[in-house]
Amino acid sequence: MSDAATIPPLEMTLDELRRALAPLLPANAVFDGWSDEALAMAASELGVPAERARLCFPGGPVEMVDAWFDAIDLGMARAYPLERISALKIRERIRDLVLYRIEVITPHKEALRRALAILAQPAQGLTGPRLAWRAADRMWRIAGDPSTDFNHYSKRTILAGLYSATMLVFLDDESEGLVTTRGFLDRRINDVMNFEKFKASWRGGRSRLPSLSRFLGRLRYPAV
Repeated sequence: MSDAATIPPLEMTLDELRRALAPLLPANAVFDGWSDEALAMAASELGVPAERARLCFPGGPVEMVDAWFDAIDLGMARAYPLERISALKIRERIRDLVLYRIEVITPHKEALRRALAILAQPAQGLTGPRLAWRAADRMWRIAGDPSTDFNHYSKRTILAGLYSATMLVFLDDESEGLVTTRGFLDRRINDVMNFEKFKASWRGGRSRLPSLSRFLGRLRYPAV
């Protein structure tokens, strides 16, 4: 895939232009919402016609929000290459990845509020969960999660819930340095880690539980 940053905007394909516009949208959505007006302002920053920019988002505001979240995901992947993420413990990896997203979104809190209002509309009932799952999946992949079994899905479900809850706390957080959000995130991660330890110990203990079939077998064929 070509590097859109090196391509003049007027020569970009629609996919390349979409990626270039996405990070510019939230600053304009703060004032104009996720609208054609916000898109036109972003297009003017790149020096491309608003009509061409609209071709990148045929689905309207929802696709603009989707593209912004996707841009955050891509930036997160660039910010945490393997050599950086591998130096961290697993809980630190997840914490840092969630905090990265919060720090990127912080200047655009009102844009996020407007985006979530769009995703909360009945017609978008599945879009919000899908985007939360995608974010969780990408965080786990960057964190180096190799699971392919049931754990693959349970980890992403738990992280999607944790991330969504943390973002809701963040929206109302007026504390210095977002200490309220950071504290909430740390507590939720502790809860998850404690639960994972419990699951591991339960699985280990389950193998030592008495077997009903073995017990019945001994009743029929008692050991001599």
